[in-house]
Amino acid sequence: MNQKKLILAINPGSTSTKIAVYDANEQLFITTIRHSAEELAPYEKVAQQYEFRKGLILEEVSKANFDLNEFKVIIGRGGLIRPVASGIWNVNEKMLEDLRNGLGGEHASNLGGLIAFDIASKIPGAKAVIADPVVVDELNDIARVSGHPLMPRKSVFHALNQKAIARRLAKDLNKNYEDLNLIGVHLGGGISVGAHQKGKVIDVNQALDGDGPFSPERTGSLPVNELVSLCFSGKYSEKEIRKFLVGQGGYVAYLGTNDAQKVELAAKDGDEKASFIQKAMAYQISKEIGAMATVLKGKVDAIFFTGGIAYSKDFVELLKERTSFIAPIHIYPGEDEMGALAQNALMLIDGVAKSMEY
Repeated sequence: MNQKKLILAINPGSTSTKIAVYDANEQLFITTIRHSAEELAPYEKVAQQYEFRKGLILEEVSKANFDLNEFKVIIGRGGLIRPVASGIWNVNEKMLEDLRNGLGGEHASNLGGLIAFDIASKIPGAKAVIADPVVVDELNDIARVSGHPLMPRKSVFHALNQKAIARRLAKDLNKNYEDLNLIGVHLGGGISVGAHQKGKVIDVNQALDGDGPFSPERTGSLPVNELVSLCFSGKYSEKEIRKFLVGQGGYVAYLGTNDAQKVELAAKDGDEKASFIQKAMAYQISKEIGAMATVLKGKVDAIFFTGGIAYSKDFVELLKERTSFIAPIHIYPGEDEMGALAQNALMLIDGVAKSMEY
């Protein structure tokens, strides 16, 4: 009797598509398909790339000698859909419509659900799902209040990785995630700092193009009056301003690179500006951690750092200097998004979790 629990995980990025095959917890195959600018140029909208990318995925799966009909779950990286609760979501017609139309914006992750649905539809009994998309929203109502009713605060953050690491930390502590108060800090191209209260992220900075600390390529919060003046100066278009916020902010604006490792090496080599800006980013992240400690009323069981920059012992030390008094600190460098997707799919197969209807 075939006991295989084959899972295909799909994680589309702006210039690449990561795919991985798992049998239960065992990773059998993983690869990254690169996409050149020339290959993507014909597609006016991100959603139009899905047939092109799907063909490449199926080619790689076939070359690796997997029988497509044996897959139980096809799970895609969640895109910018409507705000949803944390968990596993069935890809249905309503979600497909929102992904195609770019409801929450144009982003490569929107392709995850589109491709997963298309592949699963050809496999008898297979399910197409996404899990913990960036728009997971568990905010307390009070966290939504910004200062003006026309601009409520939104939850957009690294939900997939933050949730996966929070559960991993809970397991390492021999506790249930739902019994802990944690502050999660994802350190990557974008930076999110979330207050996890008993299994829910009740407050988090809007890490895509909103607020919080600056990051290697995003500005985070800015002095509002200066931003308004810049917008109406006549010197910049709306597109240019938006690019300042995401893509040309943070390290890019100050130092001309979004490579945190390069900045750290420059700082070590005596570049005073690189050292100063690196310390400024750590300073802002630390302030955000402190803010989340107040959200949890000082009752914090642990703080965890994850994401690519968490590999940097020097940078983590800058954060520890300002925040270690709050709670014990745990480091989980990198981001295993593929593993996190597979873990959600396995919980679905094993009946530990149920998928929800979008």
